[in-house]
Amino acid sequence: MNTNPAVTGRIEQLKWINLKSSSNASGAASVDDKQSTGDTRFQTILEDASARRATENVSSQSTASYTEDGLLWQSLGAAAGAISGEIAGLGAESKPTDYEDLIQAASAKYGVPADLIKAVIDTESSFNPNVVSSAGAKGLMQLMDGTAQGLGVSDPFDPAQSIDGGTRYLSYQLKRFDGQVNMALAAYNAGPGRVLKLGVNSDAELLQRLDELPKETQDYIAKIERARSKYAL
Repeated sequence: MNTNPAVTGRIEQLKWINLKSSSNASGAASVDDKQSTGDTRFQTILEDASARRATENVSSQSTASYTEDGLLWQSLGAAAGAISGEIAGLGAESKPTDYEDLIQAASAKYGVPADLIKAVIDTESSFNPNVVSSAGAKGLMQLMDGTAQGLGVSDPFDPAQSIDGGTRYLSYQLKRFDGQVNMALAAYNAGPGRVLKLGVNSDAELLQRLDELPKETQDYIAKIERARSKYAL
C-alpha cells in the first residue's frame, strides 16, 4: 500500500449499488452485465495508456503518501463501521487461499468483496506475510507504520491484523469515493490526496485523467483487475 515504485498494485471497477433496495434477480444480472462492459473498457484504456507511456519513455515517480492529506479515518471516526451500501459481488464465492477465514471475516465485517481483498494482497505481497518494501510498508497488505498505527494494527506482520486493517482502510476509501472502486484503489496506492487533486467524481472520469496518475498507480489498477479475475469464481 506504499507509494514506492518497488511496490506496485492493481484495481478494478465495480458498480456501487444498494442491495437492500434491489429485489429481483434480473436487476442484479443487469448490473453484472454493465460491470463487465466497464471492466473491459477500463482494461483497454489502461493497456493503451501504458503502451503510450512506454513508447514515449516517460518516467514518473510518486511522491504521494497516505498522510499528505491526513489519515482518512481521522475524519470518518475510528469506530467507523462497514460501508453504507453494498458493492456488487459481495458475498460471492471466490478462489480460496491460505488465509480464507481471515479474508471472509474481513469481507463480511467491512463490506468489501473477498476477491477484491485477495487481489490486493496478491498484488501487494504475493501472500507473503513477512515482506517489507523499500519504503517500509509491511505485511500482507503492505501497511506503512503510520497507517497501521492509525488503524490500531500493532503487528503488521500478523496476518489477522494486516488483513483486518488493510480491508478496513480500503473500505474507508470506498466510502470516501462513493463506491468507485478504481478511485478507491488509486487512493490506496497513491494516497487519497492525489486522487482528490484530480477533481474527478467517478471511475469513468478517472479514466479520462489516467495519464495524470503516477505510472505506478496506473499499473496498480491493471494488476488488481488481472488478479481479481484470478480469484473470482
